[in-house]
Amino acid sequence: MSDGARILIVEDDSSLSAMLQELFAEEGYQVTLAHDGQRALHLVLTRAFDAVVLDRGLPLLGGLDVLTRWRRSGVSVPVLVLSALGNPADRVEGLDSGAEDYLSKPFDIDELLARVRALLRRHETTATTLTLHDGSTFDPSARQVTRASGETVMLSERESALLEVLARDRNQVFERATLLRLAFPVAEELGVVDTYVHYLRRKMGRGVVETVRGIGYRLGAP
Repeated sequence: MSDGARILIVEDDSSLSAMLQELFAEEGYQVTLAHDGQRALHLVLTRAFDAVVLDRGLPLLGGLDVLTRWRRSGVSVPVLVLSALGNPADRVEGLDSGAEDYLSKPFDIDELLARVRALLRRHETTATTLTLHDGSTFDPSARQVTRASGETVMLSERESALLEVLARDRNQVFERATLLRLAFPVAEELGVVDTYVHYLRRKMGRGVVETVRGIGYRLGAP
Protein backbone atom coordinates (compact mmCIF):
# COMPACT_ATOMS: atom_id res chain seq x y z
CA MET A 1 0.00 0.00 0.00
CA SER A 2 1.00 3.63 -0.45
CA ASP A 3 0.71 4.94 3.14
CA GLY A 4 -1.31 7.86 1.78
CA ALA A 5 1.34 9.31 -0.54
CA ARG A 6 0.15 12.44 -2.34
CA ILE A 7 -0.02 11.96 -6.12
CA LEU A 8 -0.76 14.64 -8.73
CA ILE A 9 -2.11 13.29 -12.03
CA VAL A 10 -1.80 15.71 -14.93
CA GLU A 11 -3.87 14.44 -17.87
CA ASP A 12 -6.25 16.29 -20.20
CA ASP A 13 -8.16 13.18 -21.32
CA SER A 14 -11.07 13.17 -18.89
CA SER A 15 -11.83 9.44 -19.15
CA LEU A 16 -8.18 8.47 -18.66
CA SER A 17 -7.68 10.89 -15.77
CA ALA A 18 -10.82 9.54 -14.05
CA MET A 19 -9.54 5.99 -14.49
CA LEU A 20 -6.13 6.91 -13.07
CA GLN A 21 -7.71 8.75 -10.15
CA GLU A 22 -9.78 5.69 -9.25
CA LEU A 23 -6.81 3.37 -9.73
CA PHE A 24 -4.47 5.31 -7.43
CA ALA A 25 -7.19 6.01 -4.87
CA GLU A 26 -7.89 2.27 -4.62
CA GLU A 27 -4.19 1.79 -3.84
CA GLY A 28 -4.46 4.23 -0.93
CA TYR A 29 -2.96 7.34 -2.53
CA GLN A 30 -4.24 10.86 -1.99
CA VAL A 31 -4.98 11.93 -5.58
CA THR A 32 -5.24 15.40 -7.09
CA LEU A 33 -6.10 15.99 -10.77
CA ALA A 34 -5.02 18.72 -13.16
CA HIS A 35 -6.27 18.89 -16.75
CA ASP A 36 -3.99 21.56 -18.21
CA GLY A 37 -0.39 22.68 -17.88
CA GLN A 38 -1.03 26.00 -16.16
CA ARG A 39 -3.06 24.35 -13.39
CA ALA A 40 -0.36 21.72 -12.91
CA LEU A 41 2.34 24.38 -12.73
CA HIS A 42 0.42 26.29 -10.05
CA LEU A 43 -0.42 23.21 -7.97
CA VAL A 44 3.14 21.97 -7.64
CA LEU A 45 4.47 25.45 -6.84
CA THR A 46 1.91 25.97 -4.07
CA ARG A 47 1.22 22.50 -2.63
CA ALA A 48 3.22 19.47 -1.53
CA PHE A 49 3.15 16.22 -3.55
CA ASP A 50 5.14 13.02 -3.22
CA ALA A 51 5.05 12.21 -6.95
CA VAL A 52 3.56 13.45 -10.23
CA VAL A 53 2.26 11.48 -13.20
CA LEU A 54 2.53 13.93 -16.10
CA ASP A 55 1.16 13.80 -19.65
CA ARG A 56 3.13 15.63 -22.35
CA GLY A 57 0.33 16.80 -24.63
CA LEU A 58 -1.47 19.28 -22.40
CA PRO A 59 -3.51 22.38 -23.25
CA LEU A 60 -2.29 25.88 -22.31
CA LEU A 61 1.24 24.71 -21.43
CA GLY A 62 2.97 21.53 -22.60
CA GLY A 63 3.97 18.88 -20.10
CA LEU A 64 7.71 19.18 -20.62
CA ASP A 65 7.49 22.98 -20.40
CA VAL A 66 5.75 22.57 -17.06
CA LEU A 67 8.40 20.12 -15.89
CA THR A 68 11.23 22.44 -16.94
CA ARG A 69 9.67 25.33 -15.00
CA TRP A 70 9.28 23.19 -11.89
CA ARG A 71 12.95 22.22 -12.00
CA ARG A 72 14.07 25.81 -12.61
CA SER A 73 12.05 26.81 -9.54
CA GLY A 74 13.88 24.24 -7.43
CA VAL A 75 10.98 21.79 -7.11
CA SER A 76 12.35 18.27 -6.63
CA VAL A 77 9.12 16.25 -6.61
CA PRO A 78 9.70 13.02 -8.61
CA VAL A 79 7.92 12.94 -11.97
CA LEU A 80 6.87 10.07 -14.21
CA VAL A 81 6.01 11.20 -17.73
CA LEU A 82 3.12 9.23 -19.24
CA SER A 83 2.88 9.92 -22.96
CA ALA A 84 1.80 8.58 -26.35
CA LEU A 85 5.18 9.81 -27.61
CA GLY A 86 7.29 6.78 -26.91
CA ASN A 87 10.24 6.52 -29.27
CA PRO A 88 13.79 6.69 -27.82
CA ALA A 89 14.25 10.36 -28.73
CA ASP A 90 11.01 11.27 -26.94
CA ARG A 91 12.07 9.38 -23.82
CA VAL A 92 15.48 11.03 -23.83
CA GLU A 93 13.85 14.45 -24.16
CA GLY A 94 11.55 13.76 -21.23
CA LEU A 95 14.35 12.51 -18.98
CA ASP A 96 16.61 15.40 -19.95
CA SER A 97 13.81 17.82 -19.04
CA GLY A 98 13.93 16.55 -15.45
CA ALA A 99 11.69 13.47 -15.31
CA GLU A 100 12.79 10.53 -13.20
CA ASP A 101 10.88 7.98 -15.32
CA TYR A 102 9.04 7.77 -18.63
CA LEU A 103 6.26 5.35 -19.62
CA SER A 104 4.62 5.18 -23.04
CA LYS A 105 0.91 4.89 -23.76
CA PRO A 106 -0.77 2.43 -24.02
CA PHE A 107 0.59 1.15 -20.72
CA ASP A 108 0.14 -1.81 -18.41
CA ILE A 109 -1.60 -0.79 -15.16
CA ASP A 110 0.52 -3.05 -12.96
CA GLU A 111 3.69 -1.64 -14.52
CA LEU A 112 2.52 1.94 -13.93
CA LEU A 113 1.78 1.22 -10.27
CA ALA A 114 5.13 -0.54 -9.83
CA ARG A 115 7.01 2.36 -11.41
CA VAL A 116 5.30 4.87 -9.12
CA ARG A 117 6.11 2.74 -6.08
CA ALA A 118 9.76 2.56 -7.19
CA LEU A 119 9.78 6.32 -7.75
CA LEU A 120 8.55 6.94 -4.21
CA ARG A 121 11.08 4.51 -2.72
CA ARG A 122 14.00 6.13 -4.55
CA HIS A 123 12.88 9.60 -3.50
CA GLU A 124 12.59 8.58 0.15
CA THR A 125 16.06 7.02 0.06
CA THR A 126 17.80 10.02 -1.48
CA ALA A 127 15.99 12.62 0.62
CA THR A 128 16.94 11.45 4.10
CA THR A 129 19.28 14.44 4.54
CA LEU A 130 18.03 17.78 3.30
CA THR A 131 20.02 20.86 2.34
CA LEU A 132 18.83 24.28 3.47
CA HIS A 133 19.34 27.50 1.51
CA ASP A 134 22.30 28.63 3.67
CA GLY A 135 24.21 25.39 3.08
CA SER A 136 23.24 23.79 6.38
CA THR A 137 22.17 20.15 6.31
CA PHE A 138 19.11 18.83 8.10
CA ASP A 139 18.61 15.25 9.24
CA PRO A 140 14.89 14.84 10.05
CA SER A 141 15.35 11.41 11.64
CA ALA A 142 17.86 12.85 14.14
CA ARG A 143 16.03 16.22 14.34
CA GLN A 144 19.41 17.90 13.86
CA VAL A 145 20.66 20.78 11.72
CA THR A 146 24.39 20.96 10.98
CA ARG A 147 25.61 24.39 9.92
CA ALA A 148 28.44 24.89 7.43
CA SER A 149 30.65 25.86 10.41
CA GLY A 150 30.06 22.45 11.98
CA GLU A 151 27.79 23.79 14.72
CA THR A 152 24.74 21.62 15.38
CA VAL A 153 21.24 22.72 16.34
CA MET A 154 18.84 20.22 17.91
CA LEU A 155 15.13 20.63 17.17
CA SER A 156 12.03 19.48 18.98
CA GLU A 157 9.75 16.96 17.29
CA ARG A 158 7.33 19.65 16.13
CA GLU A 159 10.06 22.06 15.04
CA SER A 160 11.61 19.26 13.00
CA ALA A 161 8.28 18.29 11.43
CA LEU A 162 7.69 21.87 10.28
CA LEU A 163 11.20 22.34 8.92
CA GLU A 164 11.01 19.02 7.06
CA VAL A 165 7.85 20.03 5.21
CA LEU A 166 9.41 23.35 4.20
CA ALA A 167 12.79 21.86 3.25
CA ARG A 168 11.46 19.02 1.08
CA ASP A 169 9.98 21.62 -1.30
CA ARG A 170 12.43 24.45 -0.82
CA ASN A 171 10.86 27.08 -3.08
CA GLN A 172 7.24 26.20 -2.50
CA VAL A 173 4.99 28.64 -0.63
CA PHE A 174 2.75 26.83 1.85
CA GLU A 175 -0.52 28.17 3.18
CA ARG A 176 -0.77 27.98 6.95
CA ALA A 177 -3.63 25.49 6.70
CA THR A 178 -1.48 23.23 4.51
CA LEU A 179 1.39 23.37 6.99
CA LEU A 180 -0.99 22.57 9.82
CA ARG A 181 -2.24 19.49 7.95
CA LEU A 182 1.22 18.25 6.89
CA ALA A 183 3.33 19.05 9.95
CA PHE A 184 0.82 18.95 12.80
CA PRO A 185 -1.97 16.55 11.78
CA VAL A 186 -3.39 16.27 15.30
CA ALA A 187 -3.44 20.03 15.94
CA GLU A 188 -6.53 22.13 15.31
CA GLU A 189 -5.48 25.77 15.59
CA LEU A 190 -3.67 27.64 12.80
CA GLY A 191 -1.76 29.50 15.50
CA VAL A 192 0.29 26.35 16.10
CA VAL A 193 2.03 27.00 12.77
CA ASP A 194 2.96 30.57 13.73
CA THR A 195 4.20 29.41 17.13
CA TYR A 196 6.61 26.88 15.67
CA VAL A 197 7.79 29.26 12.97
CA HIS A 198 8.72 31.56 15.86
CA TYR A 199 10.55 28.74 17.65
CA LEU A 200 12.53 27.82 14.51
CA ARG A 201 13.54 31.44 13.97
CA ARG A 202 14.61 31.74 17.60
CA LYS A 203 16.91 28.72 17.29
CA MET A 204 18.23 29.22 13.75
CA GLY A 205 17.80 32.88 12.90
CA ARG A 206 14.89 34.82 11.50
CA GLY A 207 15.82 34.04 7.89
CA VAL A 208 15.23 30.28 8.22
CA VAL A 209 11.52 30.75 7.41
CA GLU A 210 10.28 33.46 5.05
CA THR A 211 6.84 35.00 5.44
CA VAL A 212 5.03 35.43 2.11
CA ARG A 213 2.48 38.12 2.82
CA GLY A 214 -1.10 37.09 2.21
CA ILE A 215 -0.20 33.45 1.53
CA GLY A 216 1.91 31.76 4.21
CA TYR A 217 5.47 30.56 4.63
CA ARG A 218 8.36 29.00 2.74
CA LEU A 219 11.93 28.02 3.49
CA GLY A 220 13.99 31.16 3.89
CA ALA A 221 16.52 32.34 1.33
CA PRO A 222 20.17 32.60 2.38
